[in-house]
Amino acid sequence: MEKLNSLTRNRIVLLVLLCVLPGLCFIHLISGQIDISPGDFYDAILQFDQENVNHLIVREIRIPRMTMALIAGAALSIAGLLMQTLFNNPLAGPYVLGINSGASLLVAFSFMTGIPCLISDMGTVASALLGAFLFGLIILSFSYLVKSHISLLLIGLMLGSFTSAIVYILQSVSSAEELKAFTMWAMGSLQHVELSTLPFIILLFVIGVVGTLFISKPLNVLVLGEQDAKLLGIQLKTVRLIIIGLTALLTGVITAYCGPIAFVGLAIPNLVRLLFKTRDHRTLIFASALFGGVFLLLCDTVIQLLEASILIPINAFTSLIGAPFVVFIVLKRLA
Repeated sequence: MEKLNSLTRNRIVLLVLLCVLPGLCFIHLISGQIDISPGDFYDAILQFDQENVNHLIVREIRIPRMTMALIAGAALSIAGLLMQTLFNNPLAGPYVLGINSGASLLVAFSFMTGIPCLISDMGTVASALLGAFLFGLIILSFSYLVKSHISLLLIGLMLGSFTSAIVYILQSVSSAEELKAFTMWAMGSLQHVELSTLPFIILLFVIGVVGTLFISKPLNVLVLGEQDAKLLGIQLKTVRLIIIGLTALLTGVITAYCGPIAFVGLAIPNLVRLLFKTRDHRTLIFASALFGGVFLLLCDTVIQLLEASILIPINAFTSLIGAPFVVFIVLKRLA
């Protein structure tokens, strides 16, 4: 009976959030500095006029930005959930373990080497995906050598410091134009994506989510521990590589287009576990995606409302909120 009540409560929470989501999306769309009427929003979608400035703002800026907020929040949250399950560590995440750093390092090369094929959008995306995957493999290799979760986190932080040092060296020898482009990217933003690019991003995101759902059963077993997983016939090496690949895909594509966004992948999966109290990864995946999307949508809405007074990078804003929550998680585990 208690399990049934918990399941019902979880479904109600998700249903309420789904019902609220369209309203949050609409608030985000109208939160820019330029006032646009609901009629203009309707016409921009169904009766687009390329000569109408308001239509262009809606189609080319606000809809892509809102969509990217939802996708980025969902993708990073699912990636964080995968990392925390793989390493059985609530403090694991793509940002903390250096996977974001790997993506950022190769993106820095693409921005500051001047090689034409790397400067293109596809070059940047490929660099981010490759960097995320390579650093994911490095962290996975270290996880076999160290048994302590704290040691693994320290290695992740050291990898981040190492990549930062290389990036600083690249910045010192890059041109002013290359340095400016990389700095703007590194601050993090959801408004660099064009409408024409969205189908490609959505495709990669869907592949990542579907791939994660396909391995939900092995993920459920991994929570029990590696020994139990082996006894139940789980091919650990294969599952680990798939998890790293999916994490690299979800993290890399978001990092390429939005810059490094901190703490979403760390805080949201922990929040979901606190609220839902379940080990079923089908529920956790869906809830993490939904909560992550809503969280980043709310963050970006606040940023837009404050734009007239101060320009806040999305990476800085998520860190302001996420860092105290992570401290709370640490203290809760120590209590």
